[in-house]
Amino acid sequence: MDTKVVALANQKGGVGKTTTAINFSACLAEKRKKILLVDLDPQANATSGIGLEKGASSSIFPALLGEVDGVSLIQKTGIKNLDIIPSELDLAGAEIAIARRDDYLHRLREAMEPIVDSGIYDFIVLDCPPSLGILFMNALNIADEVIIPLQCEYLALEGLGVMVDIVNQIRDAGNPRLHISGILMTMYNVSTNLSQQVVQEVVKHFGDRVFETLIPRNVRLSEAPSYGKPIITYDPYCVGSAAYRNLAKEFLKRQKQHEAEVADEELPTLSSVVPPVESSEENDLPVSG
Repeated sequence: MDTKVVALANQKGGVGKTTTAINFSACLAEKRKKILLVDLDPQANATSGIGLEKGASSSIFPALLGEVDGVSLIQKTGIKNLDIIPSELDLAGAEIAIARRDDYLHRLREAMEPIVDSGIYDFIVLDCPPSLGILFMNALNIADEVIIPLQCEYLALEGLGVMVDIVNQIRDAGNPRLHISGILMTMYNVSTNLSQQVVQEVVKHFGDRVFETLIPRNVRLSEAPSYGKPIITYDPYCVGSAAYRNLAKEFLKRQKQHEAEVADEELPTLSSVVPPVESSEENDLPVSG
């Protein structure tokens, strides 16, 4: 399987995007997939949440400027099969620095291309910043697919339409591979009607694009980042661990289904590519050779 680039993106903050980036990556790694997590948020919460110290690591910023190869920025984590390109506060200056370049929307693609082409990783997971800035657009320009974390609140629904429009625009503007692989409902509270109603509303409009897995509100999930651990190592048996393991399983199942759908696409017939030759005495002669 070729390396797939998966962006975790939502322009709205506080929806569980970074929590999902950390734990989704760790659960895929647990399933023996080689994963590279790329922290594109200057707040560097994915970096600290996976156990690296903020401000002590190189971000992808110099690679965006073409000063270093993206491969040189990869660091090991304490999780088997999971590597990271960390972030730090200097990444906040990337928006201004790369905006001066003609190819400013494709700087991340150029920085990551050697890693993608190497085929070392099964999946590269991008933790996008919570804004519609240049880094956000760069991430969608390199991604094969997008997972949209969505908080189980009605206000969160307002931003979902914006995300769908942006994905469609970028796909039409030059990244035809890009598609929404799933909408992930987060901070689900089984005891409230509100959470259930929001899920029903999203499923009504987006159908099977919505993951069946629901990420619950869970105290252990909130605690884990402060210990620099994904939930499956902090508390392997809590409901948060079970949810993210289910998400990884469902995601991989969807990958197989998507590959099967692509393989089953009907190829053009010869007659649809080459117009038939009108019959005449000359072209009715037998063909030799």
